[in-house]
Amino acid sequence: MSTIKDKLAVLPDKPGCYLMKNSNGEVIYVGKAKVLKNRVRSYFTGSHDGKTQMLVSEIADFEYIVVASAVEALLLEINLIKQYNPRYNVMLKDDKTYPYIKITNETHPRLEITRKVLKDKAKYFGPYPNAGAAAEVKKLLDRLYPLRKCKNIPKQVCLYYHLGQCLAPCEYEVDQAENQRLVEEIAHFLDGGHAAMKAELTEKMMQAAESMEFERAKELRDLIRNIEAVMEKQKITFTDTIDRDIFGFAVEKGWMCIQVFYMRQGKMIERQTTSFPYYGDETEDFMSFVTQFYYDKQQALPKEILLPQQSDPELLEQWLGVKVVTPKRGKKVELVDMACENAKIAIQEKFALMSKDDARTIQAVHNLGHILGINTPHRIEAFDNSNIQGVEPVSAMIVFTDGRPDKKEYRKFKIQTVVGPDDYGSMREVIRRRYTRVLRENQPLPDLIVIDGGKGQIGAAMDVLENELGLYIPVCGLAKDDKHRTAQLLFGDPPEPVEMKRDSYEFYLLQRIQDEVHRFAITFHRQSRTKTMLSSQLDEIPGIGEKRRKLLFQHFGSLGRMKEATVEEYRQLGIGDKLAKQIIAHLRKL
Repeated sequence: MSTIKDKLAVLPDKPGCYLMKNSNGEVIYVGKAKVLKNRVRSYFTGSHDGKTQMLVSEIADFEYIVVASAVEALLLEINLIKQYNPRYNVMLKDDKTYPYIKITNETHPRLEITRKVLKDKAKYFGPYPNAGAAAEVKKLLDRLYPLRKCKNIPKQVCLYYHLGQCLAPCEYEVDQAENQRLVEEIAHFLDGGHAAMKAELTEKMMQAAESMEFERAKELRDLIRNIEAVMEKQKITFTDTIDRDIFGFAVEKGWMCIQVFYMRQGKMIERQTTSFPYYGDETEDFMSFVTQFYYDKQQALPKEILLPQQSDPELLEQWLGVKVVTPKRGKKVELVDMACENAKIAIQEKFALMSKDDARTIQAVHNLGHILGINTPHRIEAFDNSNIQGVEPVSAMIVFTDGRPDKKEYRKFKIQTVVGPDDYGSMREVIRRRYTRVLRENQPLPDLIVIDGGKGQIGAAMDVLENELGLYIPVCGLAKDDKHRTAQLLFGDPPEPVEMKRDSYEFYLLQRIQDEVHRFAITFHRQSRTKTMLSSQLDEIPGIGEKRRKLLFQHFGSLGRMKEATVEEYRQLGIGDKLAKQIIAHLRKL
């Protein structure tokens, strides 16, 4: 650590990238900074959430590279991530590229579909996230415009010439002006001018039908349908014809989901969904994804990129040379909100599908036992405490059997012996009460106990189990980060962090257990507080005892109904007019 302290003392206040290394010399994280001194030092000072603490705990050394500007740091970061593939960095694993339609820059140009955008003075249109749609567009253009079709010019005409789909430069002299006219018409078509072509073909179809050229009319009708199917299969339209990419993201349970909407010629054509576990700050990791997304794609960029408001668009705009905005009102912010909402739905769907995958859930239970070095925990009992500054302290226990919640086995506990906010004392009481009863009634013991808490709660539970009850049941704890997300699994004596992949089913199983026991405990606590509050409000009125309080709630159901009731309604319950007026007046003051 002295080496790290020495390096921290001489960090420059310049932009650059830093590489965090573990004890084996492996690069585990790459980051960028506008001021290296401030950013790198922040890892070793102050408190961090569970994920960042996990990263910091593995850092044995670091390196840094100074660059001339923040934009250079942005580009260098992406190159270093691709080079080292660090485990704690967000990686754009879906590294596929989308197809473009290309008009080649040749004496006799031709159309082709390509996934590489080169600086070859050709015209590129796209990208088309749906490769099938790109092929259909090219097929349509090949029929409408007779550009050269063969990659290498043959010695004689081919079938395309006889079909009227090629000018056949292999045998005939083709005027360059004619080639240029075709190229301009295709570019106009792909830039949103297909409506004019559709109108022209419709007029020709009508003329062919009137002339009783039904085969020709049918052919033109099919062309029109192809244009409609391929070019007009849009969801949302803008009055302008600007190409845009719209980004939105959502995070849940330590995962990030990103939605990209592609808008071309003012119309929404496709979307892309990507999800992955993330470890750093959510905004920084989102911007890292966006930067990787556009790396090597600096040709044929959209004219405008829309990002959520919490993003950092300045560096991206400076690097890409296109407009990058975080809209705050109007239709553009609605598009970003829609992308974020779709990302939220997609990540929720991901977890819903994971929870319904029985085979993988059973495997996760088995894997969890293997990771902890215990037998397969078929029955897991989890505990969580809930109170607000020691008021109405409660605890809850849930049961998962073979990875599934077993709700008939859930139990609630009102804390009886602990005064004030004593989480350790509450855990001791609940563990003692639960397993004393289990032993007395000869109920089945769990294979694993999960505590929603850290080392202190685990220690309290183990002390009661082993030293008071003589039970040796494996106990693990689930520590949360500052955003109340599952961050670490703690196990052992003394409890230590257990290495577990964030994208594993066993990690997700633990998240489900922690979320469920927390939900159950919070619900019970709210119910207890509500009853206490209702009782105390009526108890403040002279003449209202426990018997009358129960009578009032049985008849009216809520304080709101009591407040709006008439003196006559109270009289029906045997309550005098004077007391009835006191009750109504007191409740209306609240």
